[in-house]
Amino acid sequence: MDVTVSSWLVIALAILGANLPFFNEKLFAAVPLKKVAPEGQRWRKPLALRLLEMVILYFIVGAVAFALEARIGNGFPQTWEFYAITGCLFLVLAFPGFVARYLRKHR
Repeated sequence: MDVTVSSWLVIALAILGANLPFFNEKLFAAVPLKKVAPEGQRWRKPLALRLLEMVILYFIVGAVAFALEARIGNGFPQTWEFYAITGCLFLVLAFPGFVARYLRKHR
């Protein structure tokens, strides 16, 4: 796999991982959560659980990116600035999912 393909793969995984918690009610889109909701209402994941899921997915995407970088050649050492910037970028990539879940009117 060349550098361009692996770069686009990491970007696609980051977009998917950032929006995944907002587009489903399961944990990591695989584990159903069994909670009892009041009569006539559907149970929804709380925001804190969605944010925790996003943090875990951030580290999973980072591990995949590190593995692809190591496969291409030597991995570059990263400092705290790199993680601060990529964390903020992950939050920005999650904006469409957040808007669809919390800001858009559901009729």
